[in-house]
Amino acid sequence: MHSINFSMLPAYLSRAAWPAILLALSGCAVGPDFAVPKPIVHDGVFDKAATTLPSTTTDATFDPAWWQQFDDATLVALETEAIAANLDLQAAAARLEQGRAALQISGAALLPRVDASASRLRSRNSENGPLAALGAPTTPTDLSQYGFDASWEIDLWGRVRRAREAAAAQADVALYDAQAMRVSLTAEVARTYLELRGVQSDLHIARASIDIAHKSLHVAERRHQQGVATQFDTSISAAQVATFEAAIPALEQRRAALTNALALLLAQPPHALDARLAASDKDAVPALPAQVPVGLPSQLAHRRPDILRAEAQLHAATASIGVAKAAFYPSVSLTGSFGMQAFRTADVGDWGSRQFSIGPVLHLPIFEGGRLKGNLALTEARQQEAAIAYQRTVLGAWHEVDNALSAYRTTQQRAERLDVAVTSNRQALASADRRYGQGAADYLNVLVTQQRLLDSENAASRSRTDMALAMVALYKALGGGWDAAAAAQ
Repeated sequence: MHSINFSMLPAYLSRAAWPAILLALSGCAVGPDFAVPKPIVHDGVFDKAATTLPSTTTDATFDPAWWQQFDDATLVALETEAIAANLDLQAAAARLEQGRAALQISGAALLPRVDASASRLRSRNSENGPLAALGAPTTPTDLSQYGFDASWEIDLWGRVRRAREAAAAQADVALYDAQAMRVSLTAEVARTYLELRGVQSDLHIARASIDIAHKSLHVAERRHQQGVATQFDTSISAAQVATFEAAIPALEQRRAALTNALALLLAQPPHALDARLAASDKDAVPALPAQVPVGLPSQLAHRRPDILRAEAQLHAATASIGVAKAAFYPSVSLTGSFGMQAFRTADVGDWGSRQFSIGPVLHLPIFEGGRLKGNLALTEARQQEAAIAYQRTVLGAWHEVDNALSAYRTTQQRAERLDVAVTSNRQALASADRRYGQGAADYLNVLVTQQRLLDSENAASRSRTDMALAMVALYKALGGGWDAAAAAQ
């Protein structure tokens, strides 16, 4: 900021230079200028997914509509409907409009304010009042007047501009809040849908296991009738059937809860999606794509709305320091008014009825009791907190991505081994059934093998669901579900 010594200017030059001096000063803005932080880029983080797995990551262009990679038309339709109808997302959009309106309000302070007024008043002084004692007339009089008032604060130290800068940053905070809500929504829709498909797969496995148990019960009953088996075999076989059947109600309740959860995300009443989400395919969980594009590590800070939100909060806090510093300096406002005033209505339009006032108003803070210093210290401390919060957000983002990549890798590795276990247990059950039918083994061996097969099939089904959920978590960690380029326009 430039310093000008007015005492060194001649009087006539000072009068002529005042407008230019005020305009020059109005270009100043106290307080620090915001600089976008440079987050640390951890090169190679996205390369941790093993390339030998069925589904691997690639640095290809990140697709905000990542759920399309599941190649599931129902999931794509649910995501589209949720984005259009979800109530939480609509509330976030309303908060975004509030932020933009606040920005418009703050920007209005940079422009002159002009008001118009008109009135016609009839008044009378008291005959027993002080004005009558001074000789003022007490007869009723009319007073008509109209005119304009104008005022404009010259933003000498950038207080208004810094306030508008902070408001713009707060509007960005609301924008990134809305985008974060969209990321969470799309991830939650995908997660709930995949969980539902997993439960439907579990139901199919449970019913298939019941069918196998019924066949074993039939064999045990026939052998008991033939006298080659005991009542123990039929009793324990019937208990196995009842145990398998007992798992069905809990799975059906879980299926209903997940279906209703999806309906809520789409702002639909309970059971509105029941018929639509009924599945008959035993492989209900969508398979992972062979390659999952995750983009480049350097793009993460521009994709995750929580990082951008923390950056906008830091920007707002930085601009607020300029507002607090500007309060220490004098403020100058130009005010003026012009209007017509007359006792008789007929004289209101007469040029002699005009009245006006114009001139600068100077406000200079002299003693504030430490309020200004305290306010500046408060804004500076808030800016430091915002800077720390930004660093914490960036660091947390990298940890979240790393954990998601690790989960994406390990769930696939676990699924491969569980598929081997299912194949082996099926072979073991076929052998146990054959040996029991031949009388070469007792029925307890069949029951144990049946239970092992059911456990391994349930674990394999859960692992397929976990793989899909790991992909959802990965894309959520990468900031998926919104178009950063479109939001920046």
